[in-house]
Amino acid sequence: MPSEHSSASSTHSDKIARGTAAFRAIAICMTLAGLSTFALMNCVQPLMPLFTHAFSISPAQASLSLSINIGVLALLMPFASVVSERLGRKPVMVASLITSGVICIASATADSWNTFLFYRALQGAAFSGVPAIAMAYIAEEIASSDSGYAAGVYVSGAAFGGMAGRVLAGFVADTWGWQASLVAIGVLGVTSALLFSYLLPRSRHFVVQHSDWKLLLGNYRLHLRNRALQRAYITGFLMMGSLVMVYNFLGFRLTEAPFDLSQTVTGSLFLTYLAGIYASTYAGKLADRHGPKRVTIGSLALCAGGALLMIPPYLPLVVVGLVLFTVGYFATHAVANGSVSRQASTGKSQASTLYFISFYVGGAVLGWAGGVAWAHFAWLGVTALLITVIALTFVLGLGSQAQHNG
Repeated sequence: MPSEHSSASSTHSDKIARGTAAFRAIAICMTLAGLSTFALMNCVQPLMPLFTHAFSISPAQASLSLSINIGVLALLMPFASVVSERLGRKPVMVASLITSGVICIASATADSWNTFLFYRALQGAAFSGVPAIAMAYIAEEIASSDSGYAAGVYVSGAAFGGMAGRVLAGFVADTWGWQASLVAIGVLGVTSALLFSYLLPRSRHFVVQHSDWKLLLGNYRLHLRNRALQRAYITGFLMMGSLVMVYNFLGFRLTEAPFDLSQTVTGSLFLTYLAGIYASTYAGKLADRHGPKRVTIGSLALCAGGALLMIPPYLPLVVVGLVLFTVGYFATHAVANGSVSRQASTGKSQASTLYFISFYVGGAVLGWAGGVAWAHFAWLGVTALLITVIALTFVLGLGSQAQHNG
């Protein structure tokens, strides 16, 4: 197999297609990348109520443990993308995944809130070498007819990682405390990274690029003027923000009256992410077959219905609403994410980077805004903001993926 730095004259006809051993290996590795990244990123959400007691902070301050992580991630993604243009996609992703797992383990030693936030910021910097680069790898190595499915596989891995991180963190915290939770998630992340390194095929279509900053900036300007990409970026910003709001503050709601659930039970509710795993891959296939607009409309309707069902203080309804919202969110994200490389005729890595910048900035900003809404109006305030965000996604982001023929 050609080296990672090969500039060989491979053609689009020899790109990897579904049904091959190489495609199955890439699918496993994209699942591992999503698993590791999102487990490490989101494991703090069920721990936030514990942080408020351990460090004597407010729920809004506790939400910074996620916001600062994804904010730094968004800031550094363009630089990680440039590094990958020189060193190759696989080496940068491997280094990022291993480093982020080690930092998670180290964060368990924090003896102050500021120290803990510092570790979370470092981890966000390490994360920056995964999301956009993974999408660039898919665009370079996978046949265009199967790229939507491959992108959906990565997002399904993210769904599984987000679920596993939350469930495992809640279970371990109930028995051994939040520090042990972070160690357990860190070990999971490092193990996934090592498997990723072993299994991921080396690039066949990657060409080393010594970045021309004028060219890079030109690509960014070109993508920001592309109307279809603009809408995809808006969709990413708003939908990631909606997810962070729900999962940040649902934990606070369920550990208080009238629910009074334990950390283990609250964490177990995040098993609803299993629905997101299926929705991500299936939405990618539907978008390849029927076009993204129809999938996006149905997905946003599910999000809105789920948000409304979570209002009554009745646990079965909350669970059903959470499932519907999670399915709708992951389907919307998978379709928007998968459309970016198709819409960008050049500079696909920069196009994907811009999507994830908007995606994670949305999570950081709206996650904090959800804390303000929670502080003033509790869950009704969070729901009102959530419905507003979903409505804005429909108005501003619908059509973010142009119709295409699979």
